[in-house]
Amino acid sequence: MAEPTLHIGRKISKIRELRGMKQETLATELGISQQAISKIEQSAEVEEDALIKISKVLGVTVEGLKHFTEDSVFNNINNFHDNSIQNNFNPIEKVIELYERLLQSEREKIEFLTGKKG
Repeated sequence: MAEPTLHIGRKISKIRELRGMKQETLATELGISQQAISKIEQSAEVEEDALIKISKVLGVTVEGLKHFTEDSVFNNINNFHDNSIQNNFNPIEKVIELYERLLQSEREKIEFLTGKKG
């Protein structure tokens, strides 16, 4: 049973909002109604199959979705701008990695919509 602080529906909602995506868009991508998205976002728990589909549309992993916190987003943003951090984090590589994931996601959407592969 999920604890209130681990409310998966709120995490889906926050990630969707951070991506600038409306409920209607997510619903269309998943082939369900906007009302169904609203219900999912109000749910403390979501079935694993649904999480897999939602995470693909949102461009995140299921684990990333499950472990998402607003603090982690702000920490990553702060780390990006903190020149005193001495680690292997390369912001350019992360931007390229994100771009490549988004590009792959768009390709998959086009394949799905056109029924073509490759």
